[in-house]
Amino acid sequence: MAGHSKWANIQHRKGRQDAVRAKLFSKLSKEITVAAKMGDPDPDKNPRLRLAVKEAKSQSMPKDNIDRAINKATGGDGDDYEEIRYEGYGPNGVAVIVEAMTDNRNRTASTVRSTFTKNGGNLGETGSVGFMFDRKGEVTYPAEVGDADTVLMAAIEAGAEDVESSEDGHVIWCADTDLNEVATALETSLGESESTKLVWRPTTTTEMDLDGMQKLMKLIEALEDDDDVQRVTTNFEATDEVMAQL
Repeated sequence: MAGHSKWANIQHRKGRQDAVRAKLFSKLSKEITVAAKMGDPDPDKNPRLRLAVKEAKSQSMPKDNIDRAINKATGGDGDDYEEIRYEGYGPNGVAVIVEAMTDNRNRTASTVRSTFTKNGGNLGETGSVGFMFDRKGEVTYPAEVGDADTVLMAAIEAGAEDVESSEDGHVIWCADTDLNEVATALETSLGESESTKLVWRPTTTTEMDLDGMQKLMKLIEALEDDDDVQRVTTNFEATDEVMAQL
């Protein structure tokens, strides 16, 4: 399984649910507001907004919060955020991509650079690790939605590119530009997804031992604690034994 999926499982197990959920809702709200501001405030007419709302619902974000985020954009109250991607290396040379939305580029760049330095990593130039990832659409379903063959056939009919099935569930991959259409088709055949979003999928991975993973977790958590950071992706790979000890 790819590193980012394993990281999601670690987060789920770690707890701190209230604090984590509050920060997640804040980041989801920001994405919804930006998407609504950039296009039509109606999700049915704005693919990016539709995906943002769908992801928020999958994370059990209340409808009032979603509506408030959209209204902030239509009412002209939303801040003007700039989307920036940072790239760098973490412990053991693992590749790290940081996606941020900020109203102050200098503040965010300074904080991200400092966080890398304090946690055994270093911030690189744009493009320094991006070549190790592909931009993809990712749709996830729980294992109980069907067996591997059922999900594979649904994915093929929906126009997806690849499926990874395990006891943890099903991860369906598609071209980034096809995510809206593929997700809609899958919803018809498999029902509501657990998650639908654009991600960076590693094309090459870096093997991590327990010590390296512990250091990497500290770096990721420190980055994700920054309100300007929307998401963090790495290309780590670790054995089941290492993951079990975290």
